[in-house]
Amino acid sequence: MTNIVNLFASPESPRDDSSREKSPTGKSMGEVFLVGAGPGDPELITVKAMRLLQQADAIVYDRLANPVLLDYARKHCDLIYVGKKKDQHSLPQDQICALLAALAGCGKKVVRLKGGDPFIFGRGGEEVEHLAEQGISCTIVPGITAAIGCAATTQIPLTHRDHAHAVTFITGHRQHGKMYINWDLALQKDSTVVFYMGLSNLQEITSELIARGCPVDKPFAVVAQGTAKAQQVLVGTVTDIAEKLARHPLPSPALLIMGDVINANGYAQHLADLTSAARPQASEILEVI
Repeated sequence: MTNIVNLFASPESPRDDSSREKSPTGKSMGEVFLVGAGPGDPELITVKAMRLLQQADAIVYDRLANPVLLDYARKHCDLIYVGKKKDQHSLPQDQICALLAALAGCGKKVVRLKGGDPFIFGRGGEEVEHLAEQGISCTIVPGITAAIGCAATTQIPLTHRDHAHAVTFITGHRQHGKMYINWDLALQKDSTVVFYMGLSNLQEITSELIARGCPVDKPFAVVAQGTAKAQQVLVGTVTDIAEKLARHPLPSPALLIMGDVINANGYAQHLADLTSAARPQASEILEVI
């Protein structure tokens, strides 16, 4: 960890440090910006985020941040990958926090680039807390979270006065081998539920929902690689969506959406019509675009 920081200890270009706070070692303190990269489409990043990428001394980026965004970095910017996949972390979270603090302690202007929004299942709160404890300035730059992006590209309205008066975001991944889901929250009436990081646990999630009284015909969708050119969508019900996914696996990252809003605007029927037109002899409809 110390060796990583030492590699990036000296900014390439000089700065006017006269007004900057000093670290305990006497060096000018840097600052950290927690920046939301948005979902897969790189054009969905905010203007403010793009400007910060162009000004940064170091960019510490996640797996879900589109790598095209790194093209905005200036010539001598340090690019440090700290991405995570299921059970595969290039750097543990506590070391990522320490890295951000160490880079700022070297006087760097640091962009911590996160897929989606930093505060929606992005562990941004932990990083802010650690930086505050170290006395390091931290600014949050929000991004479009995956649920908002996927809803837009699939034309599934997360809220709709005829179908859903609320929307709930739930993490569907395991922690210490168990899922900690508030099932009562997931089963609220007149609501849309979005499960993040639940693709590998879809069978268990849908089984638990049905066992707790979820209507068997509740519409369900899986959106893989949302907003990207390779986006794919699978539509079904809470009863059959896991079986459909088993027959036609989709890649991660993927988002799970449950709610009557899936049928709003005729979206599900539109998928079926597109597929039927392309393969009229098919014995089953694969609602994938």
